[in-house]
Amino acid sequence: MKPRHKRFAFIAAGVVCLGVAVALVLNAFQSNLVFFHSPSDVIAGTAPKDRTIRIGGLVQTGTVKRVGDGLTVQFDVTDTVKTIAVAYLGTLPDLFREGKGVVVQGRMRPDGVFQASEVLAKHDENYMPPDAAHAVEQAQKAAKTIQ
Repeated sequence: MKPRHKRFAFIAAGVVCLGVAVALVLNAFQSNLVFFHSPSDVIAGTAPKDRTIRIGGLVQTGTVKRVGDGLTVQFDVTDTVKTIAVAYLGTLPDLFREGKGVVVQGRMRPDGVFQASEVLAKHDENYMPPDAAHAVEQAQKAAKTIQ
């Protein structure tokens, strides 16, 4: 092989390795993305069913129930228009309260209950996560236009 051909083969191998590395990084990045959806989006079917997502809104008053073992909690998250039942196994944040903003991360179960793997609560009395506040505002606007 001539030196020119060896150099070309070396450069081509480098480009192929770089392409494979970029493809692997992009694939890992894509599979770890978690998108935010409101309860109205999930009920309307616009949220993916086979991926981990985040749902935000308000914890509906009177719906928090502790099940048997003390770690399993069931509650409803609402955007004031639609409501989704949520099940969570674990310790809730200290600031978790009924009627306050919350974002839950997890997947929809076949029975229509959202199985949360993480619960994020507000950090002061006036705070609601921006995405959740926007979703509640949009749902209220949509409800007013329908009426």
